[in-house]
Amino acid sequence: MFPTSLSPSRSADYQQCPLLYRFKTIDQLPEDPSIAAVRGTLVHSVLENLFDAPAGKRTYQLAISLFTSALEALAETKPAEAELIYGETVEKTLAPVRPLLETYFAMEDPNRLEPHARELAMSVELDEGFEIRGFIDRVDRTPSGDIRIVDYKSGKAPSALYADKAMFQMRFYGLAWWRINGEIPRMLQLMYLGNGQFLRYEPTQNDLEVTEKKILALRAAITHSADQQSFPPTPSKLCGWCSFKPICPAFGGTPPPIPEQSLWTSGSSLVEESLKAALDSVTKELPQ
Repeated sequence: MFPTSLSPSRSADYQQCPLLYRFKTIDQLPEDPSIAAVRGTLVHSVLENLFDAPAGKRTYQLAISLFTSALEALAETKPAEAELIYGETVEKTLAPVRPLLETYFAMEDPNRLEPHARELAMSVELDEGFEIRGFIDRVDRTPSGDIRIVDYKSGKAPSALYADKAMFQMRFYGLAWWRINGEIPRMLQLMYLGNGQFLRYEPTQNDLEVTEKKILALRAAITHSADQQSFPPTPSKLCGWCSFKPICPAFGGTPPPIPEQSLWTSGSSLVEESLKAALDSVTKELPQ
């Protein structure tokens, strides 16, 4: 039965456009890496590795140094991605990054935090043969034992109209944490570095149970599409940023033949894997 797993990103793909989900998950077509995606991934690595330094040493200057190191590592393994954000000078390269990191330090003081976990991989079975999975940017545990799940976003906070859609990812993580550890997170927190805003939510057990039902319903919808081998496009304003627009039938394109079902995978996209592999090569040694 397909799919055997879902992550927040793949769930969002199908809800946005079933054909997008097919291209990224079943066809495993490579996407054109965007400047924003590559820069955002590098910033995420900075905020993960920042906590390797002892409290008192987690400074803005260290964050800039970590970004430079991460970019250099990416240039060695994935030069095309790194080239997207290189400027004519070091300062021009760092110019779009400095405001994001300055905003982070204005939002919280990392020297006052000791994360319980960073870049935490999670996977839990919700139904026989079906699991949810993902990576949580950060998990904090208070002295009293309360859990806060934190996710960094390099863009701006959504309007109130789209806030619930943005929080679905966090409920997804909250559900996984609850099912694995038996405790409901006290706080789900999104940090938008693009404009310095927080989006916070305190989930209840009912919230997480409803989220589980939504995920299982989404899985059933994808299963139906798979059985019918029908993944129709859903045109929207987001199509302007889609790498697959030239082959989308909604814009006069022709999709490739769908692969044999034995080759289908519920895995992440090739771009996600390439960026993750590149950043995994970043040394954990802090600059002197």
